[in-house]
Amino acid sequence: MTDRVPASGTVHWVGAGLSTGSGLAALCDTAERVRLWHRTGERASAALAALGLTGRAEPRAFTLPALAAELAPGDIVVSMLPAPEHAGLLSACVDARAHFACSSYVSPEVLERVPSAEAAGLVVLTESGLDPGIDHLFAHSLIGRARTEIGADTPATYRLTSYCGGVPAVPNDFRYRFSWAPLGVLNALRSPARYLENGTETTATRPWEATRPHILSGETFEAYPNRDSIPFIAQYGLPSAWTPRTFVRGTLRLDGWLKAWEPVFEELRSGDDESIAALARELAAAYPTTDTDRDRVVLSVSLEVETAPDHTWTGIYLLDLMGDTEESAMARCVSRPLALGVRHILDGSLPAGLNRAAETAERSDQWLAELSEEGLDFTLRLGR
Repeated sequence: MTDRVPASGTVHWVGAGLSTGSGLAALCDTAERVRLWHRTGERASAALAALGLTGRAEPRAFTLPALAAELAPGDIVVSMLPAPEHAGLLSACVDARAHFACSSYVSPEVLERVPSAEAAGLVVLTESGLDPGIDHLFAHSLIGRARTEIGADTPATYRLTSYCGGVPAVPNDFRYRFSWAPLGVLNALRSPARYLENGTETTATRPWEATRPHILSGETFEAYPNRDSIPFIAQYGLPSAWTPRTFVRGTLRLDGWLKAWEPVFEELRSGDDESIAALARELAAAYPTTDTDRDRVVLSVSLEVETAPDHTWTGIYLLDLMGDTEESAMARCVSRPLALGVRHILDGSLPAGLNRAAETAERSDQWLAELSEEGLDFTLRLGR
């Protein structure tokens, strides 16, 4: 097997959208050199100024050939671009023997390139933001604690739910403000969701129709499943002696969202791609996130393991953060764990090949401790 390529100390952060925050600043403190690639050099300079990083990172105008020309062995490329762009960036990394990191789910196109990256001794870090990312850390940590308490060979049933949402800190009538591509929000609602409920595999063709109340610290939210939860049962490594009763990963919204969005759902039921794209533009204009708005990120991961009718182990992680004048909650929650992962590429502790934010309870607890030390607040509640 090819030895892992040592990190050079140079980080290329590609894209400076709404999820770029204090994680980039943390890398400027750690890496020997940081370059911020944006649409133009002027925009890159403006983004660095807005983040207070002028002089601490080098602005660059992004094109893939321009980036490829500056890559050296051991450099790290951090992609904040949309997921369809990742495969091309990873190919450039493999050609240059540079490592790659992003916060997105592993796409089939990225997965195709992982063997070549691993053979070249390169780290491919994915799913290392908020959701996916911190949610994985919470889940692995809970499963590890339950495994220690109960025993992996003890027959049991379990319920695991993982819900995350970015919502307005001050609720509006629409119960939402758009902080990322509105069409992406609507298309996500058009994608079926597969999950496990009461021991039965279930598919919600229209995920919002599976919305349920979800109470956290006395506050009622609305939660619905998204994507395909089922593969994460294996990814999370739950003991085979434990039988899943409920396993759902989904989206959290403010109470009243379902009612406020009914006109949107009507269009999603009957509209075509063109009409839904037009609706996305209208909603973006009507409910934008402005410079004066503050956002809120809420992430709850809960695990209940029952070994007998009167014997249940429970664990709940809750992250509930609001943005401030310096940084949005979303930027903080996406960029900080991603930057932490990049620092572990820099220090050589991540192996070559595909990595996610967490694949063991031990690493999850380590990363959570580091994030907590850096000021990312969350709580853990355990009970029996």
